Amino acid sequence: MENTNKGISRARFLAGVAAVGAAGVLLPVSGARATDRSRGLRHRGVVYTVGAGETPGTAFSTARMRADLKAIRDGLHADTVEVTGDGVERLKSTATEAAERGLRVWLQPTLGDAPERDILDHIAETGRHAEALRRQGAGVDFSVGCEFWLFVPGIVPGDNVMERIENLLSGNVDWEKMQRRLDRFTARAAAVGRSVFRGRLSYAAAQDDEVDWSLFDIVGIDYYSAHPNPSDHVRELRRYLRWGKPLAITEFGTCAYLGAPEAGGMGWNIIDHDKTPPEIKGDLVRSERTQADYLVGLVDVFESMGLYAAMAFEFVTPDAPHRPDSPRHDLDLASYSITKAIKDRPDDPRSDWHWEPKEAYHALARRYRCPQGQSQ
Repeated sequence: MENTNKGISRARFLAGVAAVGAAGVLLPVSGARATDRSRGLRHRGVVYTVGAGETPGTAFSTARMRADLKAIRDGLHADTVEVTGDGVERLKSTATEAAERGLRVWLQPTLGDAPERDILDHIAETGRHAEALRRQGAGVDFSVGCEFWLFVPGIVPGDNVMERIENLLSGNVDWEKMQRRLDRFTARAAAVGRSVFRGRLSYAAAQDDEVDWSLFDIVGIDYYSAHPNPSDHVRELRRYLRWGKPLAITEFGTCAYLGAPEAGGMGWNIIDHDKTPPEIKGDLVRSERTQADYLVGLVDVFESMGLYAAMAFEFVTPDAPHRPDSPRHDLDLASYSITKAIKDRPDDPRSDWHWEPKEAYHALARRYRCPQGQSQ
């Protein structure tokens, strides 16, 4: 999620996931088995975040969204887009546009740091729209949210995401109580999703989360592991198939510098925010090839396992602009985006911007256009 209603960035979210893990034409709906090796990866996609943006220059734009979805379909050759973030109208308009362009929609509302009732209402209203699209014949899967223990107040102590992460890292958590609270809210969210949506229901969990997957039709996992051999990924992912349900990789990705894959979800943590403007820490070497190789390698793994879907994280991160003229201020190094945002006026928060493809974009486009390892 690029932003929640209080401006929590996706980078901070990823930091929490990694840290806690270290500590402990419209398309028809179609069925899928847990694995189907004859078909390879069933749906190939990318995450598209619809948050409000952290600056006036990166605010949500309907015109930009439409152009981005066209690029996702025609340039990236994805057949699926994960529409995520907060703001029901942004979610609805983006999901509708994606469906009208013939893309399959994985719709996932992610309102955070709000009262439980508001989060559940946000899920319900978004789910009703997913159901409306499904009834019109669109291919839609609905996820009730992402890693609730980080975003939903009251599960882990803390008034916001960062405070909850600090409490988890310090051990200031009653783990059994946290799991009971997480289970309770997850069940409530699933019930709300079922009440408004009649298609396949899912949830995006962290790799080590304990989830009652009997509540859902599709197992959803945010996956950020780095292994030297593909067989290690296969072995790790197989445990998510034990429920006999389709497996969707709701996020996978890395940053574009040497060593980023090994940093996993902490790959973003390379910025010194005490500096004005913020600076990249250390002497990192930009490597778009590193990011591209990691993504394509994982797609090969997902293809070999016949998974249901995989969505690369993420299409664009406008609040982490690329500065080719100033490597020390190249915040794109901390981005998991497959494109690089470039501002017309780098020092002006109101500046317009555009994106340009990274090597990962081109590599994924080739891979998505040529599924199951076929030669072009």
